[in-house]
Amino acid sequence: MMLHIPHILLPDEVAHLRTLLASTHWIDGRATVGSQGAQVKRNQQLPESAPHMAELRQIVEQALKRHALYFSAALPLRVSPPLFNRYDAAQQEHYGFHVDGAVRSFPGHSGWMRTDLSATLFLCNPDEYEGGDLTVRDTYGEHEVRLPAGDMVLYPAASVHSVTAVTRGTRICSFFWIQSMIRHDQRRSMLFELDQTIQTLRDAHGDSDATLSLSNHYHNLLRDWSEI
Repeated sequence: MMLHIPHILLPDEVAHLRTLLASTHWIDGRATVGSQGAQVKRNQQLPESAPHMAELRQIVEQALKRHALYFSAALPLRVSPPLFNRYDAAQQEHYGFHVDGAVRSFPGHSGWMRTDLSATLFLCNPDEYEGGDLTVRDTYGEHEVRLPAGDMVLYPAASVHSVTAVTRGTRICSFFWIQSMIRHDQRRSMLFELDQTIQTLRDAHGDSDATLSLSNHYHNLLRDWSEI
């Protein structure tokens, strides 16, 4: 399942993040990937040692915690610390087609996490740059994503994906990975659709025996499929 989630960040939060990021130092993004990724990655990334990294991450993490649609879609068990990248037109920076690692570890965090979902949170509006499309391949073809600042796209981390070359302006995003309570994408999609149907019926008709029955099925499926 690939899903556009609007309004993860409020406009003042986007502005504050942009101010902090404008005053920091970026490094070559190839420093954070393996040999395969380094062959196709041409961008900049915020280093772990950046002076505002803790505050930047806290803003994104708090925004995710309050967003019900994100929780319903991702059913997050573990979330990697948010990272930040930058694609500039001066070098026509891009990231060729690649696949994210199935498991990852992170500085300051013990153990490993499985990457079920990838997330890209846009911090620039589409009219601020040209190119820079997130392109995700699946069985239905290639899907290009350019979202307003503060909006996010979720997609299976198993997908082959790329970022096309930026030809004007600068594209800045936050990105991270999620280990879901539900490992399988199809099951996660079914639970999301069921949850959204329950919410729609409840909004239209209030609580009823029918919504209670559906809620019971939802929670029993979540109980049966979850890995916690």
